[in-house]
Amino acid sequence: MTYSRKNKTLFIDKEAASALELVSDGLLLPVTKLMCEEGSREVLEKGLIHGKSFPFPFILAPSGKKNELLLSQVEKNELIDILCEGEVFATLTVKETFQIDPSERVKHIYGTDDLTHPGVQATIKRIGHWAVSGNYVLSDNTPNQNKINIHTAKKTINAKHTTALVMAANPLHRGHERLIRQALDNTDLLVIFLLKPYETANLSYDLRHEALEFFVNNFLPKNRVVIVPLENSYIFAGYNEIIIDAIVSKNYGCDRLTIGRNHAGLGMFYDCNSNKSIVDKVTGIDIEIQIASEYVYCDMCTTLVSKNTCPHGQHHQISYHSDSILQLLEAGILPPAVLMRKQISAFLLSKLLPNRFKNLEKIYYDTFATKGLLEEHSENDFYIELMKLYQTTSLT
Repeated sequence: MTYSRKNKTLFIDKEAASALELVSDGLLLPVTKLMCEEGSREVLEKGLIHGKSFPFPFILAPSGKKNELLLSQVEKNELIDILCEGEVFATLTVKETFQIDPSERVKHIYGTDDLTHPGVQATIKRIGHWAVSGNYVLSDNTPNQNKINIHTAKKTINAKHTTALVMAANPLHRGHERLIRQALDNTDLLVIFLLKPYETANLSYDLRHEALEFFVNNFLPKNRVVIVPLENSYIFAGYNEIIIDAIVSKNYGCDRLTIGRNHAGLGMFYDCNSNKSIVDKVTGIDIEIQIASEYVYCDMCTTLVSKNTCPHGQHHQISYHSDSILQLLEAGILPPAVLMRKQISAFLLSKLLPNRFKNLEKIYYDTFATKGLLEEHSENDFYIELMKLYQTTSLT
């Protein structure tokens, strides 16, 4: 819907729009609307809504002089058009407006208001000093197709248990693959929520989705896996991330959530003479949270192993760090197959460095054994054949 001036106008970005969509789709229940000042205060005091965990108030407080001026003057029951990227995204009926402290807001989300923290730095610029509450209606009321896909997949295989797994897969490596298999081994249906960030990702969402889809379609029972994009807005940030992941997963129809042991939001704290994590603070959300093992490659075991079962210690173990593997790819280096599946490495390199070779056909025929037939080969083919040579051991 193209914007035409009718009501007063509030301007938001895509990140705020995605959070409003989550509530509209029923994916942040028990949250059903923008909170008023009293409701916000209650959440801050108890961390609960209707007896269920919710880590911070769900409010709309967009920054900008025009937005703040509007919210400081708007009246109860007045209609406001919410615009996103020049189009009417929703219409809101104002219940009340109230002032907030942006620094306190980011502290509730990230656990700190330190501006050297990259998340705090990015988020505080987006938060104004006035919040608005009330009911809103989205301009696009199209049913959530991902909810439909999950429901259909559950019905098709008569799934009794559905497990959620949230990951960035930036890039998808062997550790991710083992985590996916472990989760799938203990459930009927696996829903992989693939994070879709708003800032520029090292690998685009489309590339990461295609790589994950290739793995699912070729190496897993694909009727038991559903990939869902999860727009990674600021509400998923910080130490409360796991709580929001659990809420969204439950509302998508999952009864289990698997998280990695090295998950940034897991964190440990000491309480009542025992070690606890954020998982122990989840209340009223009917979902089982399972903490998966951390996987490493052990040069003594010569395979991928759980750190819980490998006796050889860190000096024999290779951890799977996505940022380091990504650096190899960005430098044009084919990661060893022990770190990343060769088909995925080949795919990503061919996309990251297209038309890299002056004469691909010549280098292909000069480097690899061929059947003597003149055939066209892609850069993807070239990297796969190159990996095969790397894995040849008779001369090494």
